[in-house]
Amino acid sequence: MDLRDVLAINLRRLRHAKELSQDDLAYEAEVSRSYLSQIEKGKYYASLKIIEKLAGVLEVEAWELLKLPGE
Repeated sequence: MDLRDVLAINLRRLRHAKELSQDDLAYEAEVSRSYLSQIEKGKYYASLKIIEKLAGVLEVEAWELLKLPGE
């Protein structure tokens, strides 16, 4: 599984768990909604800075966005 796919799966799961829309998460993390959408689709790579911002809004450690499902 590509790391982009791992990030996409974890990002969607954690966003839904927090009951945040893509718009809300994008606003809080200070990224564009279209960019966030492409990350969630596994189309774009996210920089460590963006992963850090997203993790902060989702109130998780950054590594949780990158761990393989089921670990």
